[in-house]
Amino acid sequence: MTTTSTEIRSVVVEREIPYPPEKIWRALTQPQLIEEWLMKNDFKPVVGHGFSLRADWGAVDCQVQAIEPNKTLSYTWAAYGLESVVTWTLTPTDAGTRLRMEQSGFRSDQQQAFQGAKHGWQQFFGKLEQVLARVD
Repeated sequence: MTTTSTEIRSVVVEREIPYPPEKIWRALTQPQLIEEWLMKNDFKPVVGHGFSLRADWGAVDCQVQAIEPNKTLSYTWAAYGLESVVTWTLTPTDAGTRLRMEQSGFRSDQQQAFQGAKHGWQQFFGKLEQVLARVD
């Protein structure tokens, strides 16, 4: 019996962060800040720009898909057979910003990548909040 599951799953992390969208945006789009909380990179906030994220374990190939300053950033995230899209959404709130990250595109046979992303993004968010607390 063969199953033809085309279930595509997403990892979503959402946090209320006590800083304005503009400040969080800088941490999401400035290469030196991205390096502090995510990975080494050659990111440019330009639609169509191809960039890579590099870590000890390897690299992720990315391409900027959409960009709306202080609101939305989306890029492809391809590594080890995973073809996914990471989308950041920034929504101003009374207390700061609701930051939402969705990584979509995990197939049902990519359980390890899915679990790894669920764990990894929690850590990245923690580092991002540390960076935000430190920069002006």
